[in-house]
Amino acid sequence: MKRLLLTAALTVPTAALAHTGHDTGSLASGMMHPIGGLDHVLAMVAVGLWAAQAGGRAVWAAPVAFVGAMLAGGAMGMAGIGFPAVEPMILASIVVLGAAVALAARLPLAPALAAIALFGVAHGHAHGAEGPASGMAAYAAGFALATAVLHGAGLALGFGLARLAIAVRMLGLGAAGAGLALAVAG
Repeated sequence: MKRLLLTAALTVPTAALAHTGHDTGSLASGMMHPIGGLDHVLAMVAVGLWAAQAGGRAVWAAPVAFVGAMLAGGAMGMAGIGFPAVEPMILASIVVLGAAVALAARLPLAPALAAIALFGVAHGHAHGAEGPASGMAAYAAGFALATAVLHGAGLALGFGLARLAIAVRMLGLGAAGAGLALAVAG
């Protein structure tokens, strides 16, 4: 399984998934960035799905790791600090997180959180780099809030469908497949 996930992460090509047009530094504009991109929605919901499957501390730790790292990545992007292969990393996050859900992967929490945080940095960098020229605090609060809501949606789906574990796994498979389709389309 580890080889499958690593292979998926390393073979995802670059795709142009930028979300331009965030010209206001407002909470609402920041909220629209993650919601406006299928790549972000899929990865963020998958974090919640995986956390629900994993249970225990992962329920809160996975979303917190992603959002915290995303804010750090957002600060990097806002400051113009480079992050190599941001778009391939975002696409890899969809495929890897979706595959983890599809496989109902029981991963050790620390390495899983490290991977989730790395993906969070990539998503945050994209948010920050594509953000407005001013009003970044409100904008960052918006994309953090929207991300937390998307994680919550994944958790709700995961817990709501817990008795139908195959349904949760199929959602993961769908996310991974969509991530691969986005990669190929790019």
